[in-house]
Amino acid sequence: MNVGLAPWGVAAAAAAVLLASWAFKAAVHLVWRPRAIARRLRAQGVGGPGYRLFSSGNLAEIRRFCGEGAGLVLDVSSHDFLPIVQPHFGKWIPLYGRIFLYWFGAQPNICLADVSMVRQVLSDRTGIYLKNVTNPHFVRLLGKGLVLTDGDEWKRHRKVVHPAFNMDNLKMMTVTMSACAQSIMSEWEAKLETKGSVIEIELNQQFEELTTDVISHTAFGSSYKEGKHVFLAQRELQYLAFSTFLTVQIPWFSYLPTKKNLKTRSLDKKVRGMLMNIIKSRLANKDIDGYGNDLLGHMLEACMPEHSESQSQLSMDEIIDECKTFFFAGNDTTSRLLTWTMFLLATHPEWQEKLREEVVTECGSEVLTGDMLNKWKLVNMFLLETLRLYSPVSLVRRRAGTNLELGGIMLPKGTLLTIPIATIHRDTNVWGEDAGEFRPKRFENGVSRAAKHPNALLSFSSGLRSCIGQDFAMLEAKVVIAMILQRFSFTLSPMYIHAPIEVITLRPKYGLPMVLKSLKL
Repeated sequence: MNVGLAPWGVAAAAAAVLLASWAFKAAVHLVWRPRAIARRLRAQGVGGPGYRLFSSGNLAEIRRFCGEGAGLVLDVSSHDFLPIVQPHFGKWIPLYGRIFLYWFGAQPNICLADVSMVRQVLSDRTGIYLKNVTNPHFVRLLGKGLVLTDGDEWKRHRKVVHPAFNMDNLKMMTVTMSACAQSIMSEWEAKLETKGSVIEIELNQQFEELTTDVISHTAFGSSYKEGKHVFLAQRELQYLAFSTFLTVQIPWFSYLPTKKNLKTRSLDKKVRGMLMNIIKSRLANKDIDGYGNDLLGHMLEACMPEHSESQSQLSMDEIIDECKTFFFAGNDTTSRLLTWTMFLLATHPEWQEKLREEVVTECGSEVLTGDMLNKWKLVNMFLLETLRLYSPVSLVRRRAGTNLELGGIMLPKGTLLTIPIATIHRDTNVWGEDAGEFRPKRFENGVSRAAKHPNALLSFSSGLRSCIGQDFAMLEAKVVIAMILQRFSFTLSPMYIHAPIEVITLRPKYGLPMVLKSLKL
């Protein structure tokens, strides 16, 4: 009798059962469930390109479309960068309509290019449309702060962060913004004095440095020199996060010691360490200088026991996450807004003159104040049209937190809802037949009357979860653009190549070389 072989037989049987269980679960997840979801949605009138198991859903097609658009160059009069940035929507919307199903691996994804349904999602107050935090690389970049939290956690974060963004505090920051901008413009003026009446400057990088300096001062009371290290580390995190956007996110894969994962963890640790040092320094000097009259100071003060209820306080890790959000969102999106505003001013010299006249009429060459900025109607219209055509973020996503009904369509829990902002901003059914044209006057009666739908401008999202920093970004953009208009006239360099690309935010692929001329006599 071979009794000794029995344990091996039991182990083999157990392994076979385990493998069979895994195989069954994989078949359900990768084959049966996607087909069942597609069938149910098709019965409700929602079509799409179809699920393909061995093409990672539709990711192989999307990568192919993006590859075809990667080398495109546009005429400077064209604002249609969708074939470069969102080619799959351009291919699929004409075939399947504004609402359709596509797949990220086995993850169902609904394209919502219908403004009415977008409004239903973004204006929801029940909390059933959650932020999408399925990409761990993106979470490390942005931090699990106000932007990525939901429910009671979001309410707790918002209670602490929101007071720092009230308009009185923002107006006080105008002086800081002006000082940062003056520093970089003094360098331009020095170059003009040295090199002659005309110089060429690459503005995209200059604006990155400027907005880093502004966020360093207004959020952390430091300078660009100190904030530069955080900026550079987050820039690397940004590229790493973006490189994973068209890949299937396997939950446990981010824990493996791959080269990309190790680099991401190292950069995240570096950013957190630098931010912690800034916070520790602030806390160590609070008896001398208080917590500080900047965003970090307002946040730290709100978190102290004497100023808040214990359930409203944020932990040190949560404060660091909010700082990461400040640093990335407050820096990157504003620098893109400045870049594309300058591009449009350079390509529309008649508007450059109109805005310069408005700024000079209202404030001459004086140092700008918060109250002055509210008087500029044309500047505001111009910035809004820039945001429509060149929104820093080209899409946002939500995730169905439960089985739900949206616009008469039943969606299963976990479905991603993709809102293609850049596509919606060019929809002729929403903005009229001139949707693809640059026309700031569409905003002369305000945002709500600029399109056929009052909530059609989505650059800062919409509803309860709209960007908390939108007033900060608009204020900084007005300050910087006005100061440039006061001092310089400018045109695009002949070296400029118009090829907008997306690396989480929209940027010029080859930078923004600009020819500047001093207005001083």
